[in-house]
Amino acid sequence: MSWEEQLFALFDDLEQQATAAYDVERSWEVADRSRAEYRSVTLASRLMASVDAEVVLDVRGVGPVSGALRRVGEGWCLVEARGSDWVLRTEALDVVRGASERSRPEAAWSPVQRLGVATALRRLADAAVPCVLHLVTGARHHAVVVRVGSDFLEVRVGERERGTAPRVLLVALAAVAAVQSEPHAEA
Repeated sequence: MSWEEQLFALFDDLEQQATAAYDVERSWEVADRSRAEYRSVTLASRLMASVDAEVVLDVRGVGPVSGALRRVGEGWCLVEARGSDWVLRTEALDVVRGASERSRPEAAWSPVQRLGVATALRRLADAAVPCVLHLVTGARHHAVVVRVGSDFLEVRVGERERGTAPRVLLVALAAVAAVQSEPHAEA
């Protein structure tokens, strides 16, 4: 082999080593960027990508709620489960099973999807539907949502009990894990 061929072989070898080193460095950089990007993914964005999926949500103070995820908003989601609709506060969720592997970033949400849990609860108040109010402590109240303040609910309880006058409770929104519609009567 001539000195010229040896020189070109050395250059080829050095070029291959540089390419390999660049590829290793690039793979670390891509992995690092992926981790950095994933830090911006929220539970709400994963839930938003899971709308219409069958999910199981472990809710603090309630336990597992399984059903079809129908809506997601800022701080809440709606699950249709065995004859009841559940408005769940995302702050009360401990574990989610069955969620999409994808994410729908909040920048892509419609203005309606940006509405908070208070808006969903105001709709219940407008309809005056009987519901079960589940607290993060595990306490439950059969109630009718009367009004929704900025950080609390005003509910009427005791209407199902004979011989007692209904009473009004103020419940801190932070204490609410879920609001469940009374189960639909089976036909």
